[in-house]
This record gives sequence, structure tokens and C-alpha cells, in this order.
Amino acid sequence: MFNFFKKKPPPVPSINKPEVMGLCVGSSFDIDKLAFQLILEELVISGIADTQLIQGAGRVDLGSSVLLRFYTDDEAWLQVVCEGGELEENIVDVTLFHYYDTLHVNAAEWDDILANKIGAPTYSLEGREYERVWTSIATYHPPVAMQEKTFDDTNDISETDQFVMLFERALSDGSFEQLYLSGEESLNDNNQLERCLVISTGVKLTSTQIRVNG
Repeated sequence: MFNFFKKKPPPVPSINKPEVMGLCVGSSFDIDKLAFQLILEELVISGIADTQLIQGAGRVDLGSSVLLRFYTDDEAWLQVVCEGGELEENIVDVTLFHYYDTLHVNAAEWDDILANKIGAPTYSLEGREYERVWTSIATYHPPVAMQEKTFDDTNDISETDQFVMLFERALSDGSFEQLYLSGEESLNDNNQLERCLVISTGVKLTSTQIRVNG
């Protein structure tokens, strides 16, 4: 006999992956570099790809604002800051970062990085000095804690605890190159904590400098 009362499998829950302005996992975007062509040689990064394919996306919920991050095949990540929602009209800042280095650290190094290095007033990289953007009454500013949920082209979600600080230095055209330091820790497949210091540099973009290809 047929079992007419056989239970249906539960529906697969939908996953709300980061998406804004047409940017999402699997899409690509072109960058119009004309506006900052004159300062390209001043940047730490030696080249920026004209077209970038988004291979992953992350979301950081800060309460009053949300950071949407789109990770590309150019060893880069486009950070879109939204306030009051995740629509195009909520965008208040767009920055294109490129990875400079990822340093794996042990427990003792981790404590020293969080207590003495990430939040220092200045940070030097390749002979360039960057000043801390976030101010503090004390000389040292503790890193800002946040958690990022990251999505790829599957339904897997990974979570990373991050302790971050932002720096910048002036360029010849009056704009700034940003330096982003992020102490990151996450559980590996063996349920063990892995820690690293991620160093990225970036430049701000306007909406007219990005063309989303879909």
C-alpha cells in the first residue's frame, strides 16, 4: 500500500546572502580608475584589475550600520557601508581593499597584537606611515570587535571574530590611502582556534566608479 501520510521533507531554509547595487556572489564589476589614475603609483598595491569577479560575500552587523563585503578574484574585497538598511540609497561609503599580507600568530603573539599593536597611534608599512582614524582619549585605542558571516556560492556559512583598526595617509591629490588591520580568529575543521593578522590597504570609490555586470 501507498503511505499517503508520509511526511514531506522540511523545506530548505533560504539564505539571505549579502547583495546591494547588483553586487552579489557570482556577479562582477568594472572599476573606472581614471579618477585616481594620478595616485596609482603612490599606492602600496602595484595594480588593480579593471574587472573583478565576486567569489564570496560577508556581512557584519554593527547595529546602526551594516558592512557588506564582496571578495573578488583580484585578492581584493569591496566594502560597502550601509546605514538604515541594505538598499542602494542606504550606502554611505564604498572602499576597495586589497590584501597586503596575512600573518598567522600564536596565542602569545595574539595577546600582544591586541593589547599593543593594532590600536597604536600610527602604523608603518613599506616606509609609509599611516595615522589611526578612530580617535581615543588614551594613546592606545583597543581594537573594535565585530563578527563577520561569510557566504560563498554554496549554502555554507562561516563565522570569523575580528578585532580591527583603521588607519590612513594623505596622497598627493588630497585623497587618502587606507590601512585596515584585522586580528581574526575562527574554528578550523578540527574545532581548534586559528588566529591571524590580516593587513589590507584600500582607496575609497564613488558609485560612478563602479559598473556592475551582473
